[in-house]
Amino acid sequence: MEAHMEIRRATEGDISGIDRLLSEVLEVHHQGRPDLFKTGARKYTDDQLREIIKDDERPIFVAVDSDPAEGSDAILGYAFCVFQRHPHDNILTDITTLYIDDLCVDATSRGSHVGSSLYRYVVDFAKSAGCYNVTLNVWSCNPSAVAFYEHMGLVPQKIGMEHIL
Repeated sequence: MEAHMEIRRATEGDISGIDRLLSEVLEVHHQGRPDLFKTGARKYTDDQLREIIKDDERPIFVAVDSDPAEGSDAILGYAFCVFQRHPHDNILTDITTLYIDDLCVDATSRGSHVGSSLYRYVVDFAKSAGCYNVTLNVWSCNPSAVAFYEHMGLVPQKIGMEHIL
């Protein structure tokens, strides 16, 4: 599978595959925190996805299986990213960060290095865009994701804490 994998910017033709993976992510979050995440909901409408896909400040990258035998590109994973800047901020330095808002690999493709290839692609993209760093948030109820990001070399930047009342 990996031999035929290509990583590229998402297009409108990728929306159905992205929707499918967004549903997988939602279910992982719902299972881990049903008090916060609904089941069966949609993070974005197709119209919202179309707008994000067009927005150079919010690039989405997809890993696709471009095997011609498949007949069409199958979405193996995605990374939703957002450029963050704080120019003229009173306390923050003026750096550019590429924030990974969401990274998902299809459940059937896990273990095939799709996630690590996608992450490295995002890091290379961030470097070429002049970013200082790449950041993301990960839910503590998803220990496999925490382990993956640690394996990729990420370290905690800040820790979100809560007190449920």
